[in-house]
Amino acid sequence: MTDVLHDHPNPHPNRPLNGVRTPNKTPAAPRPRLRRRGLPRWNYPAGLGSLIWLGIVGLPLYVLVAATFQTRDGYIDDGPLALPDHPTLANYRRVLRSDFLSYLLNTALVTAVCAAIVITLSVTVGYTVVRTRGRASRRIFQIFLLGLAIPSQAVVIPVYLVITKLHLYDTLLAVILPTAAFSLPVSVLILVGTMRDIDEELYESMALDGASPTRVLLQLVVPLSRSGISTVGVMSALHAWNGFLFPLLLTQSKSNRLLTLGLYDYVGEFRVDTPALLTAVVLSIVPIFLVYLFARRQLISGLMGVGGK
Repeated sequence: MTDVLHDHPNPHPNRPLNGVRTPNKTPAAPRPRLRRRGLPRWNYPAGLGSLIWLGIVGLPLYVLVAATFQTRDGYIDDGPLALPDHPTLANYRRVLRSDFLSYLLNTALVTAVCAAIVITLSVTVGYTVVRTRGRASRRIFQIFLLGLAIPSQAVVIPVYLVITKLHLYDTLLAVILPTAAFSLPVSVLILVGTMRDIDEELYESMALDGASPTRVLLQLVVPLSRSGISTVGVMSALHAWNGFLFPLLLTQSKSNRLLTLGLYDYVGEFRVDTPALLTAVVLSIVPIFLVYLFARRQLISGLMGVGGK
């Protein structure tokens, strides 16, 4: 009987076996730790850095906007940092009654056409570079990359001669063509990196279905490259909107003037109407700022894919 008891484990571990209490070897469950519900720890260096950065960014914006509600004499007497004693909208009325709206329309037209040209050409060139496995496509891509190293200031005279030979001087097309040309290299680089991220199996599946290259481009590449295309569109629009060199050299008449040159209407030979000038600057910033505001996510995601695979 004793052997049987030794051979079989105790069916009741809490009861003594043969009159001897066996120790309970089952480990006790750990006590749950109570979460300390205190205030989060403050990151004082980060907060201080944020305040400094806010001051660096906010001070110029404050000076820019506050000056638009001051008179010229009040701006000179009180200084750029003073709050307007008697806010007025006279500067906005003066700017809107001038040729500002004509300059705005010309700039918007140049920006839209430049963005359309750059998107169309960069999409087709990027698709050709990615899908063509030949020496010619590599040479084309290298030529576009070479354009990144050529500043527009270095080719001003050849561009001027070409525009005059084509009888395009003092037209909006004279500004559109070189502006779009200098936006193409970086646009092609962005879209090539974006299109290389598309899975090769998707191309092969459409090829097995008998899709033509045009159908593959329109139904596969363009939808999957929307972030890169948005980036190219925003960057080319910013380049065209802020362009100064080509409008200065290739246009002359007031009817073809753009915003960057129209600001000189408020600068005289012996005086500068600073509040009116800054009002025109604020009004010229608003349209392109709205474009950037709605496309900033696509812009960032498209720039992250520049490297490609």
